[in-house]
Formats: sequence, C-alpha cells, structure tokens
Amino acid sequence: MTDIRKVVLAYSGGLDTSIILRWLEEQYECEVVTFTADLGQGEEVEPARAKAQQMGVKEIYIEDLREEFVRDFVYPMFRCNTIYEGEYLLGTSIARPLIAKRLIEIARETGADAISHGATGKGNDQVRFELGAYALNPDIKIIAPWREWNLSSRESLMAYAEKHGIPVEQKRKGKSPYSMDANLLHISYEGGPLEDPWTEPEDEMWKWSVSPEQAPDKAEYIELGFENGDAVTLDGEKLSPATMLKSLNERAGRHGIGRLDIVENRYVGMKSRGCYETPGGTVLLKAHRALESITLDRELAHLKDDLMPRYATLIYNGYWWSPERLAIQALVDQTQKSVTGEVRLKLYKGSISVTGRKSEKESLFSETIATFEDDQGAYDQKDAEGFIKLNALRLRIQAQSKK
Repeated sequence: MTDIRKVVLAYSGGLDTSIILRWLEEQYECEVVTFTADLGQGEEVEPARAKAQQMGVKEIYIEDLREEFVRDFVYPMFRCNTIYEGEYLLGTSIARPLIAKRLIEIARETGADAISHGATGKGNDQVRFELGAYALNPDIKIIAPWREWNLSSRESLMAYAEKHGIPVEQKRKGKSPYSMDANLLHISYEGGPLEDPWTEPEDEMWKWSVSPEQAPDKAEYIELGFENGDAVTLDGEKLSPATMLKSLNERAGRHGIGRLDIVENRYVGMKSRGCYETPGGTVLLKAHRALESITLDRELAHLKDDLMPRYATLIYNGYWWSPERLAIQALVDQTQKSVTGEVRLKLYKGSISVTGRKSEKESLFSETIATFEDDQGAYDQKDAEGFIKLNALRLRIQAQSKK
C-alpha cells in the first residue's frame, strides 16, 4: 500500500495508539488524522487532543457519540433481547460498528486513503472494525499495525516510544492490572489474574457496582416505561437513551447488579475468560422481556427467541452491517410496535425481580380467560379434549407401530 497519503486512526491517546500514530507516519510517510470517540467510558477524551497536537497532528476529531451509541446500536440490539452464548450482553461488540462507521465517514470527509486501528491480531475487535469498514466502503484500505510490525512486547513498545520522543505515562501505583474496555453499556476486564479461569476476581476490580454482600439491606423499586420496545421513562421521568442507561447503571450498580464472569468463544477461535459489569443493560433486558410477555403473540415471541442466538452471533462476530442482520432487525422492529407499557422492578442485593407489568392498549393478557375462578364461559374446558387428541395422534401412531 505505497499509495497511501492520509490515514484516519482510531486514537485513544494512550501508549499503543500514540506509537501507532508515529509508526504510520514513519512506515507509510503519510499524514495521520486522529479520531477519538466518547462512548461514555467515564474518562475525559479531551486530553487526546493535546497529545495529538503535541505529536503534530493537524486534523483531530473528538466526538461525543453517547446518544447515537445507545439510540442506534444498544436499543435496537436490546429489542431482540440479545445475549451471546446465554450470558454476555455484548457491551464491547456493539460499540465497534459505530466506531467503524465514523472512521469511514471521516476518511470520506478528509480525503483519506485508509483507516487504522489498534486492535491486536488475537482478538475479535480487528474483525469487527474491518468487516464494518468494508461493508460501508468496499474500497477502503485498512492498516492493522499489530499484524505488521515487530513490536511484540511492552519493552519493545517503550523502546520505540523513547527513540521517537513519544510521551509515556508512567504506570501509576495501584493501577489496574487488567485490560479494560468501557462504554455506557459496560466495562470489560481481561488479562492479568483473570487468565486463570479458576481465579476468583478480586472485589476491588469492579468499578460500577458494589458486591451483593455490601449492597443496601433495603430493596429499591423502579418503574420503566417503554414505547415500541425502547425504554423512554424512568419513574415517570422522560429520559434520552444515553441518560436512561447512565441512570440505570448508577441505580442498579448500587445494588450489586450486572456482574458477570464467563469464558466465551472468540470468533478467531480461542476461548477467552472475561468479566463484565453491565448494571443498566441487565435491568433493561429483564424489563423488556417482562413487557413482551403480555404484549407479544406467543408464536411471534418464540420466533424472536429462535432468531436471537443467530442475531447475537452476528453482532459478536462483527456483522452488524450485513444484509442478514439488517433483515432480522427489520423483523424485530416490526414486532416491537406493540411493546408499549410499564414494568415495575425490585432491585435487591444483586438480583432483579419483576413485580408488575401493564400495557393499557397493547396487552394480550386476559384476566377473564386466565382466571382459576368462574370465567363466565370465556373458555370451554371441554374443547381441550379434542385439542389434546389431535396433537397426540402422531405420538399414538408411533407407539402403536412399536407394539
């Protein structure tokens, strides 16, 4: 790729991406544009501007994408009640297509020939960034330094930084030994002591939640209001998507909700142990399913459950922009037109209990039919005999053939 003159780099301002910035300039003799996204990671992103300026970058993009992230990525994903391998709420996976989208858009705006990222050759993120980028611009060139250079250890990175005058923050005393990724949906923890799947995470590792043992002894009740499958009110107050998720993170985190310790199957082939904190997302999923239980037709709900694992795998593997994910999303969004109403939940020492659900206009639940008392002729129990015999017919035929 000798014809590259300008590259858009996904830039955090940390050691790795600062080294990548200089390496791109040196290796490709190109101009570098930096892009830093605020997805609600809880750290200031503006310092990245000063670092980029210090390194001579002329075009610097720093953007607050929190609302777009929750509105256009997290909420559509949750309409499908999406979890990967039965547990993981996809907090890292769902952020990557948005970053890929902005990298491509900035490349177009600045006339860049290529994009670059700091994902390693062992992880899923390289796949997610690049599949997303190619789906949005099939002609884009992508530079993944970790797959090209020979800087294979922290010592070699530090030596490169010293040689090129790249400012390096000294490791602070008490700094977390884990590799962490955060956004408004979650924090992930990998590496360090967690590489042994038998090792229990230290309680000091968790940032957003208290341990259930230290949570308040008094339960807290909350009410979530939904419109077309999306949470729009919390205790009667209308909130934007990002504000909703932030508020739920704080309230659920106080009660020790949303901690997860799993070994997952990466798309690149290896098993990886990770710990995740997803307090607000855990509450949203619980509430959403509760509301669907009274507003969705049985077969429609079961169809969604059949599609969900496939949908989750598409997001985990990086196929957010694929035609099959878009088709599933269109079906899911169609089902959500009736998912409007309120859910009441109890938060207590790491658990969430649904204590009420209602929908004034869309509920399919009939007290008259479901009652164990006199239903006044709404349901003829004698009809069940024929229903059972017809459904048993194939089973009876099979049993008779074995005599």
